[in-house]
Amino acid sequence: MLDFIDFSFLDVLDILLVATLLYYIYKLLKGTVAINIFIGIALIFLIWKVTQALKMEMLSGILGYLLSGGVIALIIVFQQEIRKFLLMIGTTNFSTKKSFLKQLKFLQSEISSETDSDIILGACKKMSTTKTGALIVVERTNSLDFLINSGDKMNALINEAILESIFYKNSPLHDGATIIRDNYVVATRVILPVSNNTKIPARFGLRHRAAIGVTEKTDAVCILVSEETGEISYIKDGEFVLYKDFEILAEKLRGDLVG
Repeated sequence: MLDFIDFSFLDVLDILLVATLLYYIYKLLKGTVAINIFIGIALIFLIWKVTQALKMEMLSGILGYLLSGGVIALIIVFQQEIRKFLLMIGTTNFSTKKSFLKQLKFLQSEISSETDSDIILGACKKMSTTKTGALIVVERTNSLDFLINSGDKMNALINEAILESIFYKNSPLHDGATIIRDNYVVATRVILPVSNNTKIPARFGLRHRAAIGVTEKTDAVCILVSEETGEISYIKDGEFVLYKDFEILAEKLRGDLVG
């Protein structure tokens, strides 16, 4: 009766791979409404396995049909997350060891420098006081090479003066988005995909729609400054991240760039 306790090497490997898959699914869905749906599905699956082990044939059969018949519904519910996951795989840059390891999140602290969120927010705070419009995209695990090619490539270590000069209204580089990767400005005047979400309030212009669009398709985060109001917005996973004060915004951005 205790035969199920005997584990082979393949069983251990299977458990580790499933745990890794669940971890990355959680990282992908964390902070979105979809995480609650995922947890509900995981609980139903766990109950189904328990009923199977206890040989509760009727209940396990009902749950089994529910799970197997709900595949199409799950694809519809998780359409955006599946798109983002496939895009993450498709845009992985295998040309260098650094990029490859970064995508897998292995040894990240050893291969890349942490993006300095304080510099970014410091520049945004100054531009906010002068109502200087700005759109900054910070790359995380998904490669943004497919967007970088649409703008002017750079390789400048970030500081507040550089960011302010890029978005200065008379600067030839201020139009479009600026992409930051590993503490470097890697491209300016980048054209971003505009979101087609009809729920975005009409008061938000193309700059906000572009920020929402790129964060819908990748795991990048966007910080933008409104040219009309000077308000600083933080966008992640295609949604506005609300914050009470500047310190909380700094904490959220710092956590997202490290985590």
